[in-house]
Formats: sequence, C-alpha cells, structure tokens
Amino acid sequence: MIPEDLGGHTDLRIAIRLAGVRLATVRAENAAVEPACEELIREIEETCANLRAKLNLETLAHAEAIVAVRKMFRGWGLDPSKYRPSSEALLRRVVAGKGIYSISNVVDLTNLGSIETGWPFGVYDAAAIAGEVCFRPGVTGESYEGIGRRVWDLTGRPALADGKGPFGSPISDSRRTQITEDTKDVLTVLYAPASASIESLTAAAEKQALRLQKYAGARNSEAEVVA
Repeated sequence: MIPEDLGGHTDLRIAIRLAGVRLATVRAENAAVEPACEELIREIEETCANLRAKLNLETLAHAEAIVAVRKMFRGWGLDPSKYRPSSEALLRRVVAGKGIYSISNVVDLTNLGSIETGWPFGVYDAAAIAGEVCFRPGVTGESYEGIGRRVWDLTGRPALADGKGPFGSPISDSRRTQITEDTKDVLTVLYAPASASIESLTAAAEKQALRLQKYAGARNSEAEVVA
C-alpha cells in the first residue's frame, strides 16, 4: 500500500501501467536546496565538455540511449520529435554548446544524471505528493501547469500521478511538485527504457543518491529499482 503522505519515513512504490519502461526511485530526506556549489558546477561543465567532444546533433540522434528512449515514446503513441524526451532536450542543448540551465543544486545534479545516461529524470518535492502513485496514460481532459508555466495536455500521454492527479512526466514536470528552496524531502524518478539493464539503472539511481548527499546534504537517501 502506498503511504498517504510521502513526507514520512516510508518506502515508496510506484505502480507501472505503461509498457516498455523501467523505473527507479531515489528518496532523500533533509536536503538543502540552494545554488550549486563550485564543485558541482565543475562536474557538470566537465561532463558537458566530454559529451560535446563525442557527439554532435547528427550523431546524438543515433546514440544508443536516445534511440531506446525514442522507441519507448513511440510505443506509447508519441512522436518524440514533437514531444521531446526531457533527456534529449537537455543533450541537444549540451552538444550545441549551450550547457544546461543552472536552477539549484538538486535540479542541476538531477539534470547531470540525465545527460550522463540519456534517460529522462524527474525530481519532485515529496511533501507535495499524496496518495497512491502510478505511472500511467493520462485520461481525457487531464492537464497540469508545467514548470515553465505552459499547460500540458496529458490526454493519452505518459503521466506520473498521485491521489491529486498527474504531477510529472518524462517530458516536462508540474509546478505543483517542483523543487523550491523550501523543499526538504526529495523524490527522483528515473524513466529508463525496458532495454536498460537492472545493473545500469541501479548504478544511475545510486549515483543520484550519493550526489544528493554530497551536494545537497541529504540524509537517508535510498535508491530502488521499481521494475
């Protein structure tokens, strides 16, 4: 049973009602959301430089992770060129020499994990999540206000939802559960294609947990592969 309030010291289980995907979760408590420190900024810059040295916009389209995520989207009936996976959107910025937006330590380190793996990552304020959580197709008429203030129509599109309705997706997340300076408990969800190995998904989730400890001072950070 999913706890009614994810702000407590409890395990999180996400029901998966879409095919072709593996999820991992990272739950971290008592994080301090603040500007990224110099060490994190350097790590991001080095990773971006390495990716630019290996990829350009043409070769990025053929990268294994990008191909697999696009296949996952097509399996859900989505055109990944029209509804671009968040990871690909970030990587296109990186290889174009634009880097990634710096928002906060928690958001920035999450984006770092996403460009490393090529998978969409979502990061959420766990205190804003209540009720059973599942990853499912959006039903007719469902929508939410995205972090960029765009209203996203979720009809038939992949949605991470709780008892209040959808709050996240591998495309763009909602304002309701966004990370703010008041966030203390953090939930990260890794959206990996079903072809990804359990070992690679576990390693990515554990790296996210360690970075939350190192760069945000989080405690009791736990990584778990859902499926």
